Amino acid sequence: MLMRTDPFREMDRIIQQLSGASGTWSKPSVMPMDAYRQGDTYVLAFDLPGVSSEAIDIDVERNMLTVKAERRPAEKADGVQMELSERPLGVFSRQVMLADTLDTEHIEAHHEAGVLTLRIPIAERAKPRKIAIGGDSGRKQISG
Repeated sequence: MLMRTDPFREMDRIIQQLSGASGTWSKPSVMPMDAYRQGDTYVLAFDLPGVSSEAIDIDVERNMLTVKAERRPAEKADGVQMELSERPLGVFSRQVMLADTLDTEHIEAHHEAGVLTLRIPIAERAKPRKIAIGGDSGRKQISG
C-alpha cells in the first residue's frame, strides 16, 4: 500500500542517527515508522517520544502524506548544568506516498505514549465485490 519515493532516505536517517545531527526546518530528521494492514484499515505508527500533540503537523495532498513534528529542549531551571544530552532535538519529518486504494478523506490520527498512529481506511472501490452477469439465461454471481 506504500510507495517509496526516495531509496536513499533510509540511509540518510541512519547517518543522522550515528552523527547525532539535529533536524532543522530546512533539513528535518526522519522519524521511525511502522506500517501494516489491519482488516480494512492501513495503519502507520510513528515514534515521537517527548513530542506534544500540538507540535505535530499532519498534511495530505493528493496521495502524499507528510508528518512533521518538533521536539524542543526541556526548560531547565537556573543553575542546571547539562551533563549528558543524547535525546535528539529539532524537527522530524516523514513523507509517505499512499496508494490510490486508500481513502485519504477519512484518516484518523491518535497520539499516545509518544506514538502517533494514523488509521487510513481501504477505499470502497478497492475492496473485493460481487459482479452480476445479466442476460436472457439469468444472472450469475462471481467474485470480483
